[in-house]
Parts: sequence; C-alpha cells; structure tokens
Amino acid sequence: MRHTPPTRFRLRTLAIAIAVVALAALVPVVISLRSGDTAANAVTAPGQLSAAQAGTAGPVTELDKTFLVKVRQAGLWEIPAGRLAQTNGSSEAVKRAGHHLLEGHSRLDQLVREDAEILGVELPNEATAEQQQWVDQLNGLRGEEFDRFFANVLRSSHGKIFATIGEVRAGTQNDLIRRHAREANQTVLDHMEVLEDTGLVSADTLAEVETAVTPPK
Repeated sequence: MRHTPPTRFRLRTLAIAIAVVALAALVPVVISLRSGDTAANAVTAPGQLSAAQAGTAGPVTELDKTFLVKVRQAGLWEIPAGRLAQTNGSSEAVKRAGHHLLEGHSRLDQLVREDAEILGVELPNEATAEQQQWVDQLNGLRGEEFDRFFANVLRSSHGKIFATIGEVRAGTQNDLIRRHAREANQTVLDHMEVLEDTGLVSADTLAEVETAVTPPK
C-alpha cells in the first residue's frame, strides 16, 4: 500500500482549513451587504417619499394652502352633484359625467385630507355658500333643464380651478403639493372632457371662464 508522506498530508490539511476559515469569514459580509441593499431599497424607492420627508420637502406658501382648501371645497359640492346626475339627469352622457365626478372627487378628497394633515393645513367641512346654492338648484331640476345647468355650472367651475392648478404647480416648492397638483390636474382635465362630451357646454360659459382666468393687463 502506498502511503502519503506525512509532510504533504499536513500541508494539504492546513490548506483546506485555511479555505474553510476564509469562506466562513465571507458569509456575514454577504449577508450584511444583502441586508443593506434591502434597507436602502425600502428607504429610497424611486419616486416615493415618506410622510415625514414629503411634509418637509420645501416650504408651504399661502397659495399652496389655498389650493388644498379649494380642492376640498370642490369635493364637498361636486360629489353631491355627481350623485344628483344619476337621479335627475336625462341623458347617458350627463350620468356618465356625474359618475366621473363621483369617482374623481372621492379619490381627491381622501388625498387632500391626508396631505393637509401632513402639512398642517386646516380644511373646511362645508362647501362655500355659492357652491351649496348650486347643489340646491340642481336638486330642484329634472331632465333636460338639469342636464344643461349641470354641464355648464360644472364646466365653469372646473375651468377656473384648472387655471389655479397650473399656477400652483408652476411655482410651488413643496414636493407634496407638486404631487397633489399632478393628481388634481389629471382629474379636473378628465372632468372637463366628459362635461364637454355632453354637447351642452355653451360658448357663453367658456367665454366667462376665459375672462375669469385671464390676468388683467
């Protein structure tokens, strides 16, 4: 039988032991790196801010605060108006526009209450007197008369807030307000389009909106 020389055997055993020790030392390093990657991804996911980060990512101006108040007030009367379109309207286009109002402003209302809490902005719980008057008028109308008033008063309101959204988004320094303006912009644009699709928005309504949003010379 052939025997391995003692010296060669000891050297081979020593090499194996060194390799095992080195491998064991690498294991916690790999685990640490993987844990670090996971933690980093959780904190710095692209396009996402924690509530604390968003609330301090830029100052909140008086215009920013007014914008949140207007979004809240819009939901307080346009959600009831959307419901009334389902019962008092006579055309499918008006009912469809009302459904868009219900969905869009319900989503925005939840968002504005969350953002206002983060930013410390106090929101109203009632629509303005003028807005409540519009709801009362809609409540008393039926059929084609309802359809025409609904399409025009809501298209006028959305056109004016649409201009405000652009002004806010152009100048705000707060990341949370920027996100809110983007969401509001998409919602209001959708509502203007479905209201125009009714075929009932008059030239007088659009002219009135143009006058209201055009800066004085």
